[in-house]
Amino acid sequence: MRKARKGFPNDFLWGGAVAACQVEGAYDMDGRGLSTSDVHMFSKNLDRANVPKEGGGTLEEIQIYLNDTKNYYPKRYGIDFYHTYKEDLALLAEMGFGTFRTSISWSRIFPKGNELEPNEAGLKFYDNLIDEIIKNGMEPIITISHYDMPLYLVMEYGGFANRKLIEFFVRYAVTLLKRYKDKVKYWIVFNQINLLQYCSWGSIGLLDDYAEDLEEVKFQAVHHQFVANALVYEQGKKINPDMQIGTMVADCTFYPFSCKPEDIVLTMKRNRMQYFYTDVQLRGEYPDYALRFFEDNGWNIKMEPSDEEVIRNNTQDFLAISYYASYVVDSEKCGMNPKDVVLNPYLKPTPWEWRMDPLGLYNCLSQYWDRYQVPIMIGENGFGAIDRVEEDGSIHDDYRIDYYRQHISQMKECIKDGVNIFAYCAWGPIDLVSSSTAEMSKRYGFIYVDQDDEGKGTKVRSKKDSFYWYKKVIESNGEDLE
Repeated sequence: MRKARKGFPNDFLWGGAVAACQVEGAYDMDGRGLSTSDVHMFSKNLDRANVPKEGGGTLEEIQIYLNDTKNYYPKRYGIDFYHTYKEDLALLAEMGFGTFRTSISWSRIFPKGNELEPNEAGLKFYDNLIDEIIKNGMEPIITISHYDMPLYLVMEYGGFANRKLIEFFVRYAVTLLKRYKDKVKYWIVFNQINLLQYCSWGSIGLLDDYAEDLEEVKFQAVHHQFVANALVYEQGKKINPDMQIGTMVADCTFYPFSCKPEDIVLTMKRNRMQYFYTDVQLRGEYPDYALRFFEDNGWNIKMEPSDEEVIRNNTQDFLAISYYASYVVDSEKCGMNPKDVVLNPYLKPTPWEWRMDPLGLYNCLSQYWDRYQVPIMIGENGFGAIDRVEEDGSIHDDYRIDYYRQHISQMKECIKDGVNIFAYCAWGPIDLVSSSTAEMSKRYGFIYVDQDDEGKGTKVRSKKDSFYWYKKVIESNGEDLE
């Protein structure tokens, strides 16, 4: 009889993850075109507890942002990783990173997005970056699209609501797959493909005034992403059959507010529509509950005759999951929109009203494994906080260490249960611009970057207490969490 696993496998990949649009900067260098991330303005009047969406706006608003010379757009500048990646990767290597997940800026490769030939200067940067990742002993994990779409494709085509973007995206993705076929084993095609209600600007490129019924358009756009993802998978396996190509979701499964039947059933229906994305990409077909959901709402998702066959024949190799916090559904206050949630009264809030829940990670990983039985990567997990620099330059972030300790402990419990988790990517191992609020004050890193919300500072990197703690975790393969 097989024996239960005791801990992390010997070849487990410990590391971290960033996104090009949050770290690189250099938005106007070496032929890069403007992207959706470049028009996300930092607001001095930010309400951290109530962030309705991540960037975007109406067509008129986006045009105003493009001509704005007074306000600050942090994602244009990031933390200047474009010029500091060698030093930054050396710090991560010092922690013992075995993997580093990053994304490629689409508009750096195809500035408008619809060109026939790529921008060689943009590719050269990623040649050097990927070589440096490997040189530092890390397995590169590359995300092809991480909230960083060429702005031209939004303004001229309407983003992924337009089926033409399948062609443009596949051309871009295949360019990368061919270029790095012998250097990159793990590929994530779309970052958090399920966050339509939160990140429709960066993910699918949807203007706020694109249509009267934006919800129908969102599901039409994600259908185009499903098809594009399947085609990329098909081409990738032809280029190098050993490539591992996966899908990624943010965990948006919920708890019922009570044991009242109405709460339980609504939560079940809500969770099922979160599994919809992975059901399509890992099981290979649209589930009946989703077809009914579209019909009940009067939505007509247009498909070409070959779409279902392409999706069915190209299910993904692995599932990447991002996990930060958990939320609750109350049938008296919530409907089917994923943004309708209540906060869990049993969990403590952060300034951003995220409720930290380590057991929620155990729950979500177990549920996904039981449902699909495919290898799982923790694509993101982290703790955003306001860090204080002491007079001697030290940063004592025990709260971050405690967060990671509890979450890694629950991940280990999942492995003991038989869940096949092969990688853990701590989110933002070096401080970066927040995806949701475009601020630097929401810090995730083991490494501090001396830069404020308006881009001011020396940009000098400093090691936090968590730097040394995570180094010890990696050295012990997850055994020493004290």
